[in-house]
Amino acid sequence: MSSEISKNGSGKCPVMHGGMTKTNQSPTSEWWPKNLNLDILHQHDSKTNPMDVKFDYKSEVKKLDFNGIKKDLINLMTDSQEWWPADLGHYGGLFIRMAWHSAGTYRIADGRGGSGTGNHRFAPLNSWPDNTNLDKARRLLWPIKKKYGNKISWADLMILAGNMAYESMGLKMYGFSFGREDIWHPEKDVYWGSEKEWLENKRYDNNEDRTSLHNPLAAVVMGLIYVNPEGVGGKSDPLRTAHDVRETFGRMAMNDEETCALTVGGHSVGRAHGNGDASLLGPEPEAADIHEQGFGWNKKGGGGLGVNQVTSGIEGAWTTHPNKWDHSYLNLLLNYDWELKKSPAGANQWEPINMKEEDKPVDLADPSIKRNPIMTDADMAMKMDPSYKKIAEKFHKDPKYLEETFAKAWFKLTHRDLGPRKYYIGPDAPKEDLIWQDPVSDGKDFDVEKAKKLIEGTGLTSSEMISTAWDSARTYRRSDHRGGANGARIRLEPQKNWEGNEPARLNKVLGKLESVASETGASVADIIVLAGNVGLEQAIKKGGFNIKVPFSAGRGDATQEQTDVESFKVLEPIHDAFRNWVKEEYLVDPEELMLDRASLMDLSAKEMTILIGGMRVLNTNHGNSNHGVLTDNVGALTNDFFVNLTDMKFKWNLVDKNLYEIVDRKSNKAKFTATRVDLVFGSNSILRSYAEVYAQDDNKEKFVKDFVEVWNKVMNADRQELKKVH
Repeated sequence: MSSEISKNGSGKCPVMHGGMTKTNQSPTSEWWPKNLNLDILHQHDSKTNPMDVKFDYKSEVKKLDFNGIKKDLINLMTDSQEWWPADLGHYGGLFIRMAWHSAGTYRIADGRGGSGTGNHRFAPLNSWPDNTNLDKARRLLWPIKKKYGNKISWADLMILAGNMAYESMGLKMYGFSFGREDIWHPEKDVYWGSEKEWLENKRYDNNEDRTSLHNPLAAVVMGLIYVNPEGVGGKSDPLRTAHDVRETFGRMAMNDEETCALTVGGHSVGRAHGNGDASLLGPEPEAADIHEQGFGWNKKGGGGLGVNQVTSGIEGAWTTHPNKWDHSYLNLLLNYDWELKKSPAGANQWEPINMKEEDKPVDLADPSIKRNPIMTDADMAMKMDPSYKKIAEKFHKDPKYLEETFAKAWFKLTHRDLGPRKYYIGPDAPKEDLIWQDPVSDGKDFDVEKAKKLIEGTGLTSSEMISTAWDSARTYRRSDHRGGANGARIRLEPQKNWEGNEPARLNKVLGKLESVASETGASVADIIVLAGNVGLEQAIKKGGFNIKVPFSAGRGDATQEQTDVESFKVLEPIHDAFRNWVKEEYLVDPEELMLDRASLMDLSAKEMTILIGGMRVLNTNHGNSNHGVLTDNVGALTNDFFVNLTDMKFKWNLVDKNLYEIVDRKSNKAKFTATRVDLVFGSNSILRSYAEVYAQDDNKEKFVKDFVEVWNKVMNADRQELKKVH
């Protein structure tokens, strides 16, 4: 496990339990708690965005004065403000913590969290206990945000500030890319846990088995970014804490070396604050009075600045010189013995035994006084866990290697959810391809019409071609821009053997499409999508219309060497409502699974409805199941699914947990079978309203055109260069 990425938790379904049937924002959830909540599909509506309709941040940020903003940030680091003074005259530690906590919510299970949207400005993140006083860091950045305006997003600025903090303290960083676009209201679709109280723990099946942490979560309790710095459950035990560190960082796709480097590098600067009574702190920003103007955790009666700050409750610096980058962290950690003590705020912390005066950091208030440095339980894990200790000793012997490893790990931490390298922006964007960026070779030009004719001659059915194209594209998730049809990784490990991809059928189809790609000089990725379009055009013609399906070439083919098999395992579908398949029975209802997947695919409720209705009549169900195929004209793209779903000549009878019969009322004979994800489009009032639109006699052609539009969106979801300005 020391060099491998941690597996995706306990094997449970990576979707919130009940999260899409309940919401605190709507009274309807109290009246009808089982009602399906579609809010997850309508996040970040354009109506909340204050920017002009034609505003394109990725174009605007290219006009930024890159050198100017970096200089301003460097100057800010030592421009101590009276209202929130800098530790030892340097804000570096504060801004690094802000950047880290902005990026550190990312988790590989669903790709949600992370720094890519600037969501750190909004609840619940802006009010998590682990983010105490980071509201001040953002406010310190406001003059710079105000100056550069629309050319810099908050999301980019927060991470850039962390990079510049390290640069100003003496560490050369690996690189930085702009391009994170701000959101304008909280992300309700991110599941942070079911707990109702801060620091409450309800996310383990077995507290003794730390790998039983519920998916898709990564933090150990509600309100923390990673682990409890005082130990598991607040009880110090560095070896047990090491298990938590390994699991939670593994869920961010970090191996042991990256985890150790981040711990060492993150605590080589800055300090913790616990020199006071935490009970005297006021409420968090979202609960504070209006006159606090967005600030939280202010000390009752005033004060609580500088020396008297309370954040984690742990008090002290990790290193001899916390306001500059050096290698004293490992010198102190490895060369001294440490004992467990209490901070002034009553928190568990480790302090050295008989440390030399010259190795101690100075007191914040009086530089003539020396204080003991401190270590958290997570720091002590780097000394006591055998794997971490071996890595830490290697870093200690080779400081240059530590700096290089940390800089790359920091870059991965802060850029993991930004997407492929080709979309990086700015002069400091690295040119090197890193495997976690899911690199793909460039696409090729080819004769599309010739390829279509060759595809038609393969003998493949329209449903085989459509299903294969869908399976190739459906892995895309907007949360971290991973997956999708580009790269054709469906032909590589691990995807080619995923149960949801029906390996036998997939192997047959790929064999024929790879021959077409070879003959035309096209990428397999392009041919897979083009074949799906060919199959769709055949189905449209069978349904009585002559509508072309758009195609944009340019996809490339990834190699097995460019594919991180362990990292890609988390993209494996365990359900696909669009192909009416669930791998096994879960606590979550199939319709909730459908909403989570549709959200990750960036589909609206209308688009999800269109796809379900179309995919059913196209006969693309997993395993050739007939469930939900509500048509007598199978394989033709028609609106029959909606027509028969809404026709009152039928009644609906429960057969099993997820199986229903649609019965003719007159003959009392079963006409069709269906699942919950079929019938929800008739039972949910919002989804039924969409279904009724597409069941209308005058909307037959509209349905086909709308299906083609959303199909094209799915096929090109992973190609930012094709996306129009919103």
